[in-house]
Amino acid sequence: MLQPSEVAPDFTLYATPDQKITLSEFKGRNVILAFYPADWSPVCSDQMALYNETLPFFKKYDAEIFGISVDSKWCHFAFEQSRNLHFPLLADFEPKGAVAKKYGVYDEDEGECKRALFVINKAGVIAWSYVSPTAINPGADGILDALESLVTIG
Repeated sequence: MLQPSEVAPDFTLYATPDQKITLSEFKGRNVILAFYPADWSPVCSDQMALYNETLPFFKKYDAEIFGISVDSKWCHFAFEQSRNLHFPLLADFEPKGAVAKKYGVYDEDEGECKRALFVINKAGVIAWSYVSPTAINPGADGILDALESLVTIG
């Protein structure tokens, strides 16, 4: 797993069926990457719903959040619509888990992303990272503490 002070590897992934997002386009803003195992699972559904509710606090810290899993862009589209999510879910679908592997959070045994969080500062450097047990929703407190420390550091 990549650690704080390492440069966040750039990537381009589908955010909608016809639109891709490139991480480096967000340089100058704080970015949260929330890797999760799978759309529709109970813990993942709760975790993404929590982040949806926390969006105003993330915005306060000039932060964008992206959920990332190995599900396809069409699966994400249906999940986002069903859960009324207001932030992008990125499809690390083909080659499967390539971005998760770059960040060191791909679970080879399960063939899915680990439940991992990264806060990337405005310069594109990882400020905080955390991997949670798969069955446990890591919540948003660690993310908010990391964003607050970026304000304190400047």
